Amino acid sequence: MDPGAAGVGLAAATTTADDPSSSSLGSSTPLDAVQAWTFGVSRRYQHLLDKSTPHVLHRWLGTLAVALVYVLRVYLVEGFYVVSYGLGIYLLNLLIGFLSPQVDPEILDLSDGPSLPTRGSDEFRPFVRRLPEFKFWYSITKAFCIAFVMTFFSAFDVPVFWPILLFYWLVLFVLTMRRQIIHMIKYKYVPFSVGKQRYDGKKASASETATLLPTD
Repeated sequence: MDPGAAGVGLAAATTTADDPSSSSLGSSTPLDAVQAWTFGVSRRYQHLLDKSTPHVLHRWLGTLAVALVYVLRVYLVEGFYVVSYGLGIYLLNLLIGFLSPQVDPEILDLSDGPSLPTRGSDEFRPFVRRLPEFKFWYSITKAFCIAFVMTFFSAFDVPVFWPILLFYWLVLFVLTMRRQIIHMIKYKYVPFSVGKQRYDGKKASASETATLLPTD
């Protein structure tokens, strides 16, 4: 055997042993390729969601368009009313979470903890929702998309008298919102930031300025 050829073969074997990536690439399975592709798609999808976070108006306009497409689909096929009813119940549950505080004031009262401010002199605490706005929007959009896909499967088209479902949903909506409004009045909180006090360090009242001046 030629010593030069033997040296070259030994060097190639050593390089292969030192470089595990070359062996891993050769032994990769289709399942690994699918997992890598799925991971890349999920990262790209999450990146797009993160970029859409500050664009509140555009996000909700897109959701409105998706909702209109779903309503048009149900109207044209004249069916899938059970799917729409389930979608309405789910949206109502999301709305209650969006309007509710992260910590229930009733639980704080039972534990003698701090409560929400009830007077103008109390310390201002921003309203923290149980369901944040972004998750609220994302859940609604995903629900409409899933319901739209379900309208293409006849197994979900259960024959039912839809006015009964609509009436029952309206009654449930009124009762649920009535309970929520009573809860808001009882614990004196508003689930919106409009009109709430904000600190402005540039302005000070005359009385505060007079108290800060040194006296003789």
